[in-house]
Amino acid sequence: MKIHSATAALVATLMCAAGTVLALPAASQKPATAAAATTEGINWYEGDVDAAFAYAKANNKPLFLYWGATWCPPCNQVKATIFNRQGFIERSRFFVPVHIDGDSAGAQKLGERFKVRGYPTMILFKPDGTEITRLPGEVDAERYLQTLTLGISANRPVRQTLQAALAGGKLTADEWRLLAYYSWDTDEQQLVGRKDLPATLKRLAAASPAGDIANRLALSALVAAGTAKPGESGVVDKTVAAAQLNKTLSDVRSARENMDILTNYPVELVQLASDPKSASRTKLLAASNLAMQRLSVDATLSKTDRLSALAAQVSLARIDNPDGALSPALIKEVRQKVAQADSATTDAFERQSVINTAAHALSDAGLLDDSDSLLKAELKRSHAPYYFMLSLASNAKKRGDKGAAINWYEQAYQAAQGPATRLQWGVAYLSGLLELAPQDETRIEKVAHGVFQELGGTQNAFYERNRSVLERLGQKLTAWNSGGSHEAALGRLRGQLDGVCVKLPTADAQRATCQGLLSPTRA
Repeated sequence: MKIHSATAALVATLMCAAGTVLALPAASQKPATAAAATTEGINWYEGDVDAAFAYAKANNKPLFLYWGATWCPPCNQVKATIFNRQGFIERSRFFVPVHIDGDSAGAQKLGERFKVRGYPTMILFKPDGTEITRLPGEVDAERYLQTLTLGISANRPVRQTLQAALAGGKLTADEWRLLAYYSWDTDEQQLVGRKDLPATLKRLAAASPAGDIANRLALSALVAAGTAKPGESGVVDKTVAAAQLNKTLSDVRSARENMDILTNYPVELVQLASDPKSASRTKLLAASNLAMQRLSVDATLSKTDRLSALAAQVSLARIDNPDGALSPALIKEVRQKVAQADSATTDAFERQSVINTAAHALSDAGLLDDSDSLLKAELKRSHAPYYFMLSLASNAKKRGDKGAAINWYEQAYQAAQGPATRLQWGVAYLSGLLELAPQDETRIEKVAHGVFQELGGTQNAFYERNRSVLERLGQKLTAWNSGGSHEAALGRLRGQLDGVCVKLPTADAQRATCQGLLSPTRA
């Protein structure tokens, strides 16, 4: 799930028809190695994932895999708006629900196996273990349940459907809908490589039946182009893109249908489709703001989604003037709607998502003190307060208060729980030090030593999400030592890491990853 605000993105990088109801088998009927945890009426498998797949195959049931983390705001949003819905609970009787917590034993190795990295990722498998589709976590609950139902009844996996569509084959309306609502954000390039995604989605939009599906695929193609790395977006016709956006934004139903795309990528879409200070941009901004205003008061949306639309207004107001002052009316609106959401949200899962979005809306609006007050109050209520400490660090950094920012990074790391989470938060602390206090070699080495020490005691520590976090850290430490200015300290850290690497089996892919993290050849 993408968090659209600039501050939230920074924090995120440092670390995101029911038919006949069938009775669920009793836990005792499941394999003894698979521990079942019944929560909110859903009999989740926890633990032995292979046993869950074997059970699904033996009972000819699809398998639903949810990969998440305790602290992750989008994960908590899914729990508060989808997993607790009677419609989802009823559908869960048709499949085997499996939960993998990113901090559980062996989770990161499973992440490598299933090619899941971002939290949350939700995948539907056939009884034989073939992946059917990846489900979009940011659409509203009704759309999610419809997509889930389509996946359960699908005759072929999305991979085959995509191949057929690109080859000019005939697809059913339901197959086109599964393609349109596929979670390209959590695909991890399983179906399409990143550089090919914009062009592929554009081809699908052109080949699909005219209407809602074609429109969503076209918007997804624009998002892929707008978020691509330089040189990977292909040629985008701004006139065509602007027409597509204006058509969607001006249609109340269409804007609501695609609210996840519009609220998560407001700036990227407008920038892609128009030039600064052009008449086209003025028109697009007016249409975008009006659509966001409607969505921000749409009672059919969750509180987080409404706040996301509000935050999108802030981002759009700053699109051509990042440091410019916002209108008093918008400032007042941000304060009022955040206060209303804070007061109205009592569910603990929902609060993790709502307060996150609200705090970033305040921060992006320049209301840093308001954002801090909201976050500090939530530290006493949240089941994962260390997540909000990173937001407090980000606010302090915005103020230019390096000492306070580093202090919050340190507190967040000290409070973090779970091996994968502690690694990510430790790297966030180290990254903060490398950026804000690069001269403090003693502290940097001490923190890095502590992170590597924990790493050495963690099983399967160099897989998937962990691996990407460590590789970024290796790059930052190497850059810090540019010119050999910190060679002695980095040499000691290399020695410590070598001691971790040598304990890994020679044939284990983790060993090569470990040995490459601080390799002198990186310099």
